Amino acid sequence: MHTSPLLLEEPIRMVSILEPSKPVSLSLPVSYLLNLDLEWVVKWVSGFFFFPPSFPVKFWLNLIEIVQTYFPAMTKIVGTLGPKSRSPEIISACLNAGMSGGTCITRAKSEKIPHEYSTIVGIQESVHESLMNLKEIVMLDTVGPELQVVNKTERPISLEAESLVVLTPDQSKEANSNLLPINFHGLSKAVKEGDTIFIGQYLFTGSETTSVWLEVSEVKGEDVICRIKNSATLSGPLYTLHVSQIRIDSPTLTDKDKEVISTWGVRNDIDFLSLSHTRCAEDVRQARDFLSKLGDLKQTHIFAKIENTEGLNHFDEILKEADGIILSRGTLGIDLPPEKVFLFQKTAIYKCNMAGKSAVLTRVVDSMTDNLRPTRAEATDVANAVLDGSDAILLGAETLRGLYPIETISTVGRICAEAEKVSNHDLYFKKVLKCSEEPMSHLESIASSAVRAAIKVKASVIICFTSSGRAARLLAKYRPTMPVISVVIPRLKTNQLRWTFSGAFEAESSSDTNETILKFALDHGKAAGFIRPHDRVVVFQKVGDASVVKIIELED
Repeated sequence: MHTSPLLLEEPIRMVSILEPSKPVSLSLPVSYLLNLDLEWVVKWVSGFFFFPPSFPVKFWLNLIEIVQTYFPAMTKIVGTLGPKSRSPEIISACLNAGMSGGTCITRAKSEKIPHEYSTIVGIQESVHESLMNLKEIVMLDTVGPELQVVNKTERPISLEAESLVVLTPDQSKEANSNLLPINFHGLSKAVKEGDTIFIGQYLFTGSETTSVWLEVSEVKGEDVICRIKNSATLSGPLYTLHVSQIRIDSPTLTDKDKEVISTWGVRNDIDFLSLSHTRCAEDVRQARDFLSKLGDLKQTHIFAKIENTEGLNHFDEILKEADGIILSRGTLGIDLPPEKVFLFQKTAIYKCNMAGKSAVLTRVVDSMTDNLRPTRAEATDVANAVLDGSDAILLGAETLRGLYPIETISTVGRICAEAEKVSNHDLYFKKVLKCSEEPMSHLESIASSAVRAAIKVKASVIICFTSSGRAARLLAKYRPTMPVISVVIPRLKTNQLRWTFSGAFEAESSSDTNETILKFALDHGKAAGFIRPHDRVVVFQKVGDASVVKIIELED
């Protein structure tokens, strides 16, 4: 079942480009297990599943075999759920279209979350209906030290080019075409004549009709008088204000963020925290310390959003502390000259790949917010993101308030799948191996050897036993060309009424259990169609205190 990917470096017959693409399903080989996965989450695309020791293995195997959903790509698609995509019907359709490989990741901007917010209910209902009540995945996106224009009336505000507008910290005043109240008292001290200020919607659109560029003309007390550089109409209650190259003297994790995390976040057991405006490693450490005091949230993964030059300057130290990086091209693209954005993208993704940390890219198909098809440039941008090494594509306005959330996910998935077909996995493996720290850790040494062995013997799958998910993530770091079936055995706890999973980092298993589960894992692979008679399978597991790799050659 091993297949050799087509490489862009090799001659490609142009006529082959016109051939229709074949859909990818669970019955066909997939490329690799991306390290975006949490340890205790079922990932159908990668064959990532678990066996609670208190339940019969047969029960869980039957559950796995029930689900045979089609997925267009291994690159994860992260959807922002909102007004246009929070109903169970739409979420279910988004899952089937390929959102996050069959699990659901939602970003919920904390300033937008009322207690009756229905998105999580929609996720739970759709997951229950579509994926046999598997655990949904929730990402909470913090606000952070974000400057905002406050429009209490919510009436659209028209701004004319070459006119003057005053930015004032007096929020008691009403927003209009001549005056915009802001939530920051220090702006007048932070800017000077000639500085550029950008004002846009909640998610930057970059459109010259829905966002505006201002040039500081004069500072009067706490007010900042600006000249409008382009005509635009602002709509909604809040607009984001961004001033290039200045630091906002406010904590990255604000009191409002902490309130939402400790209430809504705890109640919905968030899996990922998207830490907006991450500026240094200490921001990540403080967020992790805060989460550690909130019970089960101590296992929440932190993804640092890099969206200003301060975060860019401290990127390496942030990468060491965070579980993943979100490359916020929309915001950072305002700080950077256009010709520098691609350098940031390629460099940041490369560093993430070499460190084995997830790289998530934003702002790829903005035009699909209002249109059924992306532009040619956007389609190429998605493919290049995959070829650069992105682990996931994050959709914002396209699924939050866009008219075509399902079509957007499907389109992006198809583009990712085409790019994955021509990814040079062999070259990638060599680069990661070359950049690994020396001396290499025992576990990583064995994991890289397992991937190399699987490639050399043309194994159909790699089966990994892992208690914390670390071994699985190390395998994913080297991106094998065959599926990875990662088996995690978390502990269960019960209140006599229901079972819940806990302590994914403290899994226990015996050798007898491992052998039993190995057999069922092989049976599952056969049933799914990616293991056939006489195939070779690489098994990566711990025996006693040692990590070992063994190659199994299957019989009829």
